[in-house]
Amino acid sequence: MAQTKKEMFQDREISLAEFARALAHPARIAILKTLAQRNTCICGEIVDVLPLAQSTVSQHLGELKKAGLIHGEIEGPRSCYCINHERLREFSESFYELIAELGRPFNPSCCGDEK
Repeated sequence: MAQTKKEMFQDREISLAEFARALAHPARIAILKTLAQRNTCICGEIVDVLPLAQSTVSQHLGELKKAGLIHGEIEGPRSCYCINHERLREFSESFYELIAELGRPFNPSCCGDEK
């Protein structure tokens, strides 16, 4: 069976890339901020806050849910969503570790960064 290029990377790298992809749209960040402010939220309320159609908001909610950043429950005709704080904490720690790793001492003569 052929190996996809994604499988050639470590799980941590794949997870961080999926996290970054989930946050890579301003609407998704706005949705997370709205959920954080209200602690729980009904999809209709999110639509009222954002300048987007219901179907577009639903697509963004789906991406956030797929990344594990939000939980969603069906309550009758409405869907309720909230932030998955445990998953957000895991991503935050992994992202912090990556930033620390990238910020390690570097060759000062590289790319004109001499001081």
